[in-house]
Amino acid sequence: MEETNFTVKYFVLLGFHELPNFQMSLFFIFLSIYVATLVGNSLTTCLFCLDHHFHSPMYIFLCNMSVLDMSFTTMVLPKLLDIFLTGDNVISYNGCMTQVFLFVMLMVTEYLILAAMAYDRYVAICLPLRYSHFMSLQVCFRMSLISWSIGILDAILYSILISSCRFCGSNKVDHLFCDMKPLMMLSCSDTRTIEMVILGPSAVIGFVPSLLTLVSYTCIILSILKIHSKEARLKTFSTCSSHLTVILLFYGTVLGMYMRPKSSYSMDQDKVFAILYAGVIPMLNPLIYSLKNQEVKNALRRIRKQIFR
Repeated sequence: MEETNFTVKYFVLLGFHELPNFQMSLFFIFLSIYVATLVGNSLTTCLFCLDHHFHSPMYIFLCNMSVLDMSFTTMVLPKLLDIFLTGDNVISYNGCMTQVFLFVMLMVTEYLILAAMAYDRYVAICLPLRYSHFMSLQVCFRMSLISWSIGILDAILYSILISSCRFCGSNKVDHLFCDMKPLMMLSCSDTRTIEMVILGPSAVIGFVPSLLTLVSYTCIILSILKIHSKEARLKTFSTCSSHLTVILLFYGTVLGMYMRPKSSYSMDQDKVFAILYAGVIPMLNPLIYSLKNQEVKNALRRIRKQIFR
């Protein structure tokens, strides 16, 4: 008898179905997070684009980070807010595959942009006299373009692999959005081959930027320790402390999400990590970069004076 290739036409995002009495409270909480993320990152992007003081390599990467943060939250939170408000937790098959594509693209691109920023801080602190040579605007634009291109290519590969799976059983995704892990758990296809194919690019993209970031900050710390003046050490470290804070938040969340042993796997934990990297961290990033950046504070003062004037 010939096997029929059944596949679902839509998926059901369960979200926080285990908290039916808190849907409206969750709606207002996540709406506040979404608005704060959009406002903070939009202001940061506009500030960097409009003020000529920020037309430098480091701020090109910060603009990329702001765009990534807004894209992350927009990919996840609007549909989640709709579920809280209306109870409509249905997402089309194409919509689900689009979320998979966007998630992989944004995750990989952010990984690479963070590594590029670590290299930028390394050159600024360890090779300050050659900074303009190694980190020109053209170089930063190319690094950003390469990061986005790798993210898009990786997302195309993963989307093709996931869309090749058959979904002939349950269509209920116990997550906040369509992620690869819960989708492969729902698939009635043999996903071992897909997992092996995914493992190769994931290992390379995960290892190389992480190694570059680790080597860069090792050299930065060694260089800072050689400075005799305590004030000079603190001033030098403050130039990379914001980026280091963002790296620790991002890497800690991603490692907690995908590097846990299968024996301790829990979908509830995945939801918590998803809230962190799709909502909380994008909301905090503009604050982290602004509060520790004197140039940003000065620019905000100039804008405030112009407004009141």
